[in-house]
Amino acid sequence: MDMQSVGDAFIRPGQVLTDRSALSAASRWTQAVSEADGVCVIHLSPGADPCEVTAELREEGMQASPNHVFRGQPLFFGGPASRPFPCPPIPYKPGRTRSDVVIGLLDTGVAKHPWWSRSDWYERLGPDDADATEGAQAGHGTFIAGLLARLAPGAALRVDRVLDGDGFTDEATVVRALHRMRDQPPDVLNLSFGGHTFDDRPPPLLSDAVAALSGTVTVACAGNTASDRPFWPAALACAVGVAALDDSQERRAPYSGHGTWVDACARGEWLASSYLECGEFEGFATWSGTSFATALVAGAIAGAAGDEPPKEVVARLLDAEGARQIPDLGVVVPASL
Repeated sequence: MDMQSVGDAFIRPGQVLTDRSALSAASRWTQAVSEADGVCVIHLSPGADPCEVTAELREEGMQASPNHVFRGQPLFFGGPASRPFPCPPIPYKPGRTRSDVVIGLLDTGVAKHPWWSRSDWYERLGPDDADATEGAQAGHGTFIAGLLARLAPGAALRVDRVLDGDGFTDEATVVRALHRMRDQPPDVLNLSFGGHTFDDRPPPLLSDAVAALSGTVTVACAGNTASDRPFWPAALACAVGVAALDDSQERRAPYSGHGTWVDACARGEWLASSYLECGEFEGFATWSGTSFATALVAGAIAGAAGDEPPKEVVARLLDAEGARQIPDLGVVVPASL
Protein backbone atom coordinates (compact mmCIF):
# COMPACT_ATOMS: atom_id res chain seq x y z
CA MET A 1 0.00 0.00 0.00
CA ASP A 2 1.33 3.42 -0.99
CA MET A 3 1.85 5.51 2.17
CA GLN A 4 3.93 8.26 3.70
CA SER A 5 4.96 8.87 7.30
CA VAL A 6 3.86 11.98 9.20
CA GLY A 7 5.53 11.66 12.58
CA ASP A 8 4.55 8.19 13.76
CA ALA A 9 1.33 8.27 11.74
CA PHE A 10 0.95 7.00 8.19
CA ILE A 11 -1.29 8.45 5.48
CA ARG A 12 -2.12 7.80 1.86
CA PRO A 13 -0.15 10.42 -0.16
CA GLY A 14 -2.24 13.15 -1.77
CA GLN A 15 -5.58 12.02 -0.30
CA VAL A 16 -8.07 13.70 2.02
CA LEU A 17 -11.12 11.93 3.39
CA THR A 18 -14.35 13.92 3.71
CA ASP A 19 -18.06 13.94 2.88
CA ARG A 20 -19.95 15.63 0.05
CA SER A 21 -20.56 18.82 2.04
CA ALA A 22 -16.86 19.69 1.85
CA LEU A 23 -16.34 19.15 -1.88
CA SER A 24 -17.02 22.74 -2.87
CA ALA A 25 -14.72 24.14 -0.19
CA ALA A 26 -11.98 21.72 -1.26
CA SER A 27 -12.31 22.36 -4.99
CA ARG A 28 -9.25 24.62 -5.14
CA TRP A 29 -7.03 21.67 -4.15
CA THR A 30 -8.93 18.94 -5.98
CA GLN A 31 -7.67 16.96 -8.93
CA ALA A 32 -10.26 14.17 -8.72
CA VAL A 33 -12.82 12.71 -6.31
CA SER A 34 -13.75 9.07 -5.69
CA GLU A 35 -17.01 8.46 -3.84
CA ALA A 36 -18.56 5.28 -2.47
CA ASP A 37 -20.79 4.33 0.47
CA GLY A 38 -21.15 7.93 1.58
CA VAL A 39 -17.42 8.64 1.74
CA CYS A 40 -15.46 10.96 -0.55
CA VAL A 41 -11.72 10.68 -1.12
CA ILE A 42 -10.30 13.87 -2.57
CA HIS A 43 -7.23 13.24 -4.72
CA LEU A 44 -5.24 16.43 -4.31
CA SER A 45 -3.50 18.46 -6.98
CA PRO A 46 0.30 18.12 -7.05
CA GLY A 47 1.94 20.09 -4.25
CA ALA A 48 -1.10 20.16 -1.96
CA ASP A 49 -0.35 18.73 1.48
CA PRO A 50 -3.08 16.47 2.95
CA CYS A 51 -2.46 17.61 6.53
CA GLU A 52 -2.53 21.31 5.62
CA VAL A 53 -5.67 20.87 3.51
CA THR A 54 -7.32 18.98 6.37
CA ALA A 55 -6.48 21.77 8.82
CA GLU A 56 -7.97 24.44 6.53
CA LEU A 57 -11.15 22.46 5.93
CA ARG A 58 -11.60 21.88 9.65
CA GLU A 59 -11.17 25.59 10.32
CA GLU A 60 -14.09 26.13 7.95
CA GLY A 61 -16.19 23.68 9.98
CA MET A 62 -15.85 20.74 7.59
CA GLN A 63 -15.34 17.07 8.44
CA ALA A 64 -11.97 16.13 7.00
CA SER A 65 -8.99 13.91 7.64
CA PRO A 66 -5.93 12.68 5.78
CA ASN A 67 -6.66 9.15 4.61
CA HIS A 68 -4.83 7.47 7.48
CA VAL A 69 -3.31 4.03 7.03
CA PHE A 70 -4.18 1.42 9.67
CA ARG A 71 -2.67 -2.00 10.29
CA GLY A 72 -3.72 -5.16 12.09
CA GLN A 73 -2.04 -5.64 15.43
CA PRO A 74 -0.62 -9.09 15.90
CA LEU A 75 2.86 -8.81 17.33
CA PHE A 76 5.08 -8.37 14.29
CA PHE A 77 8.07 -6.22 15.16
CA GLY A 78 10.38 -8.81 16.72
CA GLY A 79 10.71 -11.07 19.75
CA PRO A 80 9.96 -14.74 20.30
CA ALA A 81 6.19 -14.32 19.82
CA SER A 82 6.35 -12.05 16.80
CA ARG A 83 4.78 -14.45 14.31
CA PRO A 84 2.28 -17.29 14.35
CA PHE A 85 3.64 -20.69 15.32
CA PRO A 86 2.11 -24.05 14.41
CA CYS A 87 0.40 -25.89 17.22
CA PRO A 88 -1.42 -29.23 17.58
CA PRO A 89 -5.15 -29.37 16.84
CA ILE A 90 -7.26 -27.73 19.53
CA PRO A 91 -10.08 -29.92 20.83
CA TYR A 92 -13.26 -27.98 20.22
CA LYS A 93 -16.58 -29.14 18.90
CA PRO A 94 -19.04 -26.42 17.92
CA GLY A 95 -22.33 -26.79 19.77
CA ARG A 96 -25.68 -26.97 18.06
CA THR A 97 -27.14 -24.12 20.07
CA ARG A 98 -27.76 -21.01 17.99
CA SER A 99 -27.58 -17.50 19.41
CA ASP A 100 -29.23 -14.37 18.06
CA VAL A 101 -25.99 -12.45 18.67
CA VAL A 102 -24.16 -11.16 15.60
CA ILE A 103 -20.46 -10.25 15.76
CA GLY A 104 -19.04 -7.97 13.09
CA LEU A 105 -15.48 -8.79 12.07
CA LEU A 106 -13.60 -6.34 9.87
CA ASP A 107 -10.26 -7.99 9.17
CA THR A 108 -8.31 -10.06 6.61
CA GLY A 109 -11.32 -12.32 6.02
CA VAL A 110 -12.04 -15.83 7.29
CA ALA A 111 -10.83 -19.10 5.75
CA LYS A 112 -12.67 -22.41 5.70
CA HIS A 113 -12.17 -24.31 8.94
CA PRO A 114 -13.77 -27.35 10.61
CA TRP A 115 -15.02 -25.19 13.47
CA TRP A 116 -17.48 -23.37 11.23
CA SER A 117 -17.51 -25.14 7.88
CA ARG A 118 -21.21 -25.96 8.31
CA SER A 119 -22.25 -22.70 9.96
CA ASP A 120 -24.92 -20.63 8.27
CA TRP A 121 -22.85 -17.47 8.58
CA TYR A 122 -19.86 -19.05 6.84
CA GLU A 123 -21.98 -20.37 3.99
CA ARG A 124 -23.17 -16.81 3.34
CA LEU A 125 -19.63 -15.44 2.88
CA GLY A 126 -18.63 -14.40 -0.60
CA PRO A 127 -15.23 -15.04 -2.19
CA ASP A 128 -14.12 -11.51 -1.36
CA ASP A 129 -14.44 -12.32 2.36
CA ALA A 130 -12.10 -15.33 2.30
CA ASP A 131 -8.93 -14.89 4.32
CA ALA A 132 -5.75 -13.78 2.61
CA THR A 133 -3.40 -16.66 1.82
CA GLU A 134 -0.21 -14.62 1.39
CA GLY A 135 1.36 -11.83 3.42
CA ALA A 136 2.63 -11.22 6.95
CA GLN A 137 -0.88 -11.19 8.38
CA ALA A 138 -2.58 -13.88 6.31
CA GLY A 139 -4.72 -15.89 8.71
CA HIS A 140 -5.22 -12.96 11.12
CA GLY A 141 -8.98 -12.88 10.62
CA THR A 142 -9.28 -16.67 10.83
CA PHE A 143 -7.36 -16.68 14.12
CA ILE A 144 -9.67 -14.03 15.58
CA ALA A 145 -12.77 -15.84 14.31
CA GLY A 146 -11.73 -18.92 16.27
CA LEU A 147 -11.34 -16.97 19.51
CA LEU A 148 -14.77 -15.41 19.00
CA ALA A 149 -16.37 -18.76 18.16
CA ARG A 150 -15.09 -20.41 21.33
CA LEU A 151 -16.12 -17.56 23.63
CA ALA A 152 -19.50 -16.91 22.00
CA PRO A 153 -20.65 -20.31 20.74
CA GLY A 154 -23.62 -20.11 18.45
CA ALA A 155 -23.10 -16.45 17.56
CA ALA A 156 -23.00 -15.56 13.87
CA LEU A 157 -20.08 -13.68 12.35
CA ARG A 158 -20.61 -10.94 9.78
CA VAL A 159 -17.29 -10.75 7.95
CA ASP A 160 -16.01 -7.91 5.79
CA ARG A 161 -12.47 -8.13 4.48
CA VAL A 162 -10.88 -4.70 4.87
CA LEU A 163 -7.23 -5.67 5.56
CA ASP A 164 -4.88 -7.00 2.90
CA GLY A 165 -2.56 -9.96 3.44
CA ASP A 166 0.01 -7.75 5.16
CA GLY A 167 -2.68 -6.33 7.44
CA PHE A 168 -2.93 -2.89 5.85
CA THR A 169 -6.03 -0.83 5.18
CA ASP A 170 -6.92 2.84 5.10
CA GLU A 171 -9.47 4.99 6.85
CA ALA A 172 -11.70 5.36 3.79
CA THR A 173 -12.02 1.58 3.43
CA VAL A 174 -12.94 1.17 7.10
CA VAL A 175 -15.47 4.01 7.15
CA ARG A 176 -17.16 2.66 4.03
CA ALA A 177 -17.43 -0.79 5.63
CA LEU A 178 -18.94 0.75 8.76
CA HIS A 179 -21.46 2.66 6.66
CA ARG A 180 -22.54 -0.58 5.00
CA MET A 181 -23.37 -1.99 8.45
CA ARG A 182 -25.85 0.73 9.36
CA ASP A 183 -28.95 -1.02 8.00
CA GLN A 184 -28.23 -4.22 9.94
CA PRO A 185 -25.77 -3.32 12.70
CA PRO A 186 -24.06 -6.17 14.58
CA ASP A 187 -24.40 -6.55 18.33
CA VAL A 188 -20.63 -6.55 18.83
CA LEU A 189 -17.94 -5.29 16.44
CA ASN A 190 -14.31 -6.49 16.59
CA LEU A 191 -11.69 -4.09 15.18
CA SER A 192 -8.23 -5.59 15.68
CA PHE A 193 -6.38 -2.87 13.76
CA GLY A 194 -5.64 0.82 14.04
CA GLY A 195 -3.01 3.51 14.02
CA HIS A 196 -2.03 6.98 15.11
CA THR A 197 -3.40 10.16 13.54
CA PHE A 198 -1.21 12.98 12.26
CA ASP A 199 -2.38 15.34 15.03
CA ASP A 200 -3.38 12.81 17.74
CA ARG A 201 -6.99 13.94 17.40
CA PRO A 202 -9.81 11.50 16.66
CA PRO A 203 -10.42 11.15 12.90
CA PRO A 204 -13.90 12.71 12.55
CA LEU A 205 -15.42 10.53 9.84
CA LEU A 206 -14.26 7.34 11.52
CA SER A 207 -15.56 8.60 14.86
CA ASP A 208 -18.96 9.45 13.36
CA ALA A 209 -19.19 6.09 11.59
CA VAL A 210 -18.53 4.13 14.79
CA ALA A 211 -20.88 6.34 16.84
CA ALA A 212 -23.65 5.86 14.25
CA LEU A 213 -23.76 2.16 15.18
CA SER A 214 -25.40 3.24 18.41
CA GLY A 215 -26.66 -0.18 19.45
CA THR A 216 -23.34 -1.89 18.73
CA VAL A 217 -20.54 -2.44 21.22
CA THR A 218 -17.36 -1.66 19.28
CA VAL A 219 -14.22 -3.30 20.68
CA ALA A 220 -10.84 -2.18 19.30
CA CYS A 221 -7.19 -2.93 20.02
CA ALA A 222 -4.88 -0.53 21.84
CA GLY A 223 -2.04 -1.37 19.45
CA ASN A 224 1.41 -2.89 19.80
CA THR A 225 3.05 0.49 20.33
CA ALA A 226 4.33 0.12 23.92
CA SER A 227 3.26 3.76 24.38
CA ASP A 228 0.42 5.84 25.78
CA ARG A 229 -0.11 7.79 22.56
CA PRO A 230 -3.78 7.52 21.52
CA PHE A 231 -4.33 4.71 19.05
CA TRP A 232 -7.41 4.91 16.86
CA PRO A 233 -10.16 3.68 16.75
CA ALA A 234 -9.50 2.21 20.23
CA ALA A 235 -9.16 5.67 21.79
CA LEU A 236 -12.58 6.80 20.56
CA ALA A 237 -15.01 7.54 23.39
CA CYS A 238 -17.58 5.31 21.67
CA ALA A 239 -15.23 2.28 21.54
CA VAL A 240 -13.92 -0.17 24.13
CA GLY A 241 -10.14 0.09 23.86
CA VAL A 242 -8.32 -3.15 24.78
CA ALA A 243 -4.72 -3.61 25.92
CA ALA A 244 -2.82 -6.90 26.20
CA LEU A 245 -1.63 -8.65 29.35
CA ASP A 246 1.23 -11.12 29.45
CA ASP A 247 0.47 -14.81 29.87
CA SER A 248 0.37 -14.46 33.67
CA GLN A 249 -2.52 -11.99 33.23
CA GLU A 250 -0.91 -9.89 35.98
CA ARG A 251 1.13 -7.37 34.00
CA ARG A 252 0.98 -5.42 30.76
CA ALA A 253 2.49 -7.25 27.84
CA PRO A 254 5.62 -5.20 27.11
CA TYR A 255 4.50 -4.32 23.58
CA SER A 256 0.97 -3.22 24.47
CA GLY A 257 -0.38 0.30 24.12
CA HIS A 258 -1.67 1.79 27.36
CA GLY A 259 -3.10 5.00 28.77
CA THR A 260 -6.14 6.66 30.27
CA TRP A 261 -8.02 6.02 27.00
CA VAL A 262 -7.77 2.22 27.45
CA ASP A 263 -10.90 0.62 28.94
CA ALA A 264 -10.09 -3.06 29.37
CA CYS A 265 -7.32 -5.61 29.07
CA ALA A 266 -7.01 -9.34 28.54
CA ARG A 267 -4.33 -11.90 27.89
CA GLY A 268 -2.61 -11.25 24.59
CA GLU A 269 0.37 -13.62 24.67
CA TRP A 270 0.68 -17.16 23.32
CA LEU A 271 -2.99 -17.64 22.54
CA ALA A 272 -3.99 -20.67 20.46
CA SER A 273 -6.72 -20.60 17.83
CA SER A 274 -7.82 -21.57 14.34
CA TYR A 275 -5.53 -20.73 11.44
CA LEU A 276 -4.88 -21.46 7.79
CA GLU A 277 -3.91 -24.86 6.40
CA CYS A 278 -0.65 -24.00 4.68
CA GLY A 279 2.98 -25.05 4.87
CA GLU A 280 3.74 -26.30 8.37
CA PHE A 281 0.33 -25.16 9.68
CA GLU A 282 -2.50 -27.69 9.87
CA GLY A 283 -5.28 -25.26 10.70
CA PHE A 284 -4.06 -24.15 14.15
CA ALA A 285 -1.52 -21.69 15.54
CA THR A 286 -0.36 -19.76 18.57
CA TRP A 287 0.04 -16.00 18.21
CA SER A 288 0.37 -12.87 20.33
CA GLY A 289 -0.74 -9.24 20.13
CA THR A 290 -3.37 -6.74 21.19
CA SER A 291 -5.37 -7.97 18.19
CA PHE A 292 -6.14 -11.15 20.07
CA ALA A 293 -6.68 -9.62 23.50
CA THR A 294 -9.36 -7.59 21.73
CA ALA A 295 -11.04 -10.73 20.42
CA LEU A 296 -11.13 -12.17 23.96
CA VAL A 297 -12.96 -9.10 25.24
CA ALA A 298 -15.30 -8.94 22.22
CA GLY A 299 -16.01 -12.66 22.58
CA ALA A 300 -16.72 -12.35 26.31
CA ILE A 301 -19.21 -9.54 25.62
CA ALA A 302 -20.86 -11.46 22.79
CA GLY A 303 -21.04 -14.63 24.88
CA ALA A 304 -22.98 -12.81 27.60
CA ALA A 305 -25.15 -10.84 25.17
CA GLY A 306 -27.46 -13.77 24.61
CA ASP A 307 -29.03 -13.03 28.01
CA GLU A 308 -28.94 -9.23 28.09
CA PRO A 309 -28.37 -6.37 25.62
CA PRO A 310 -24.69 -5.94 24.69
CA LYS A 311 -24.62 -2.33 25.93
CA GLU A 312 -25.74 -3.54 29.35
CA VAL A 313 -23.15 -6.32 29.28
CA VAL A 314 -20.29 -3.91 28.63
CA ALA A 315 -21.54 -1.42 31.25
CA ARG A 316 -21.62 -4.20 33.83
CA LEU A 317 -18.24 -5.53 32.72
CA LEU A 318 -16.45 -2.18 32.93
CA ASP A 319 -18.17 -0.91 36.09
CA ALA A 320 -18.48 -4.12 38.09
CA GLU A 321 -17.90 -3.63 41.78
CA GLY A 322 -14.77 -5.44 42.84
CA ALA A 323 -13.51 -5.96 39.28
CA ARG A 324 -9.74 -5.97 39.10
CA GLN A 325 -8.32 -2.90 37.41
CA ILE A 326 -4.80 -2.03 36.35
CA PRO A 327 -3.83 1.65 35.92
CA ASP A 328 -3.68 2.65 32.25
CA LEU A 329 -4.98 -0.80 31.23
CA GLY A 330 -8.54 -0.68 32.54
CA VAL A 331 -10.62 -3.60 33.77
CA VAL A 332 -9.09 -7.06 33.58
CA VAL A 333 -11.34 -9.37 31.53
CA PRO A 334 -10.50 -13.01 32.27
CA ALA A 335 -11.28 -15.35 29.41
CA SER A 336 -11.12 -19.13 29.63
CA LEU A 337 -10.47 -20.97 26.38
